[in-house]
Parts: sequence; C-alpha cells; structure tokens
Amino acid sequence: MEEILQKAVLVLNRNWQPVQTCTGRRAVHLLSCGHAQIVQDEGEEKFTTHDFSSWIAYSSLYPQPEMIHSVKLSLRLPKIIVLCLYDKIPSKEVTFSRRNVFLRDQYTCQYCIKSFVETELNLDHVIPRHKGGKTSWDNIVTSCVKCNTRKGNKLPHEANMYPRNKPIAPRWRPNFGMREVNQEESWGYFIEPNRDHIRLVS
Repeated sequence: MEEILQKAVLVLNRNWQPVQTCTGRRAVHLLSCGHAQIVQDEGEEKFTTHDFSSWIAYSSLYPQPEMIHSVKLSLRLPKIIVLCLYDKIPSKEVTFSRRNVFLRDQYTCQYCIKSFVETELNLDHVIPRHKGGKTSWDNIVTSCVKCNTRKGNKLPHEANMYPRNKPIAPRWRPNFGMREVNQEESWGYFIEPNRDHIRLVS
C-alpha cells in the first residue's frame, strides 16, 4: 500500500487551476482535514467533487484494483484534488536551479547522451563564462564529469562538442520537479485543455 500512497495526485487551487502535485498520502490527509475535495475523473458525473464521506461511499460503490485500505474502510486513490482554502496562481516560469536543469535534460549528459545519477552530473556553460557566456537556461546544459572535463572552457566548435538539445527554459507544468511521474490522462483537462471540447456558456 505504501507504493500506492506515493503516487502523484494533481492539485488544483480554488479556481481549478493546476498548481502542483502531491503524493496520495498527502491528498488523503488534506481530504480528511477538510482542506481539499476529490474531483471525480470518470462516469456521468465527471468533475463532481467529493468530501471525505462521499468519497468513502463512492469508493465502496466503484472499487478499483488499487485501493487504500485501513482497519475500518477502503478508499480509491484520488487522481485530482481541488483545494478549499488556497488561491495560489500557478507559476508561469520554472525556477532556474541545478536540479531543475537536470530535470529538464532528464538527467542525461547532453554531449555523450548517457543517463547518470545526480551525483555524477555537472552543469556546463555552452559558451564559457570567460567568453561572455551567461548562467541562464539558454546557456547551461547537463553534462557528465568526463564530458565536462573534456570540453573545459572551450567553445563548442573548439571542442567539437555540441549539446544534443538546444538549451531553453522549460515550460512550467505541475509535475515539473518530479523525475518520474506517470501522468494521468484525466490531468490533461487541466494541464493541456483541448479547446475543441470547451463550450462557452452565453
């Protein structure tokens, strides 16, 4: 059950905008405290919200293979929750940081195209700092220690080493910052809504 409780749940603010993800354990805690409601993601009453008691009832009527069990009850793992007391506007930019560069590049050296653990990676200035290169999204790539040493303070054409992907600022997503996450299909309604399916109400 511990593995189930670590699964990612999409978190919406009170305006139903995605702001982050949390674990299933955190989602159930927020639900039980009355700080969030669960958004139903299937059936004729899709997008109906449930408090703790109604989610217990829904879970008993429509069980699924992966359930959260306690001594007295069983719950479906929520996929989406909406906060009752939180109006935070989703960020439009990803903070520039060492770890976020690794996440953008999927922990893959942009020169030898091999994946490494975080401790075996460095940040490389594509245009070296002493030649005017900036420490920014569009000039920093992930590199392994070996490639970083080989390139040194050379320009790409001097070292004949070019990053596989052009470094750019990543697009913000609620699940950015999670190295591995199986995004639920139902999240798409909030993360990347299909405008063809949106009907304006007059």
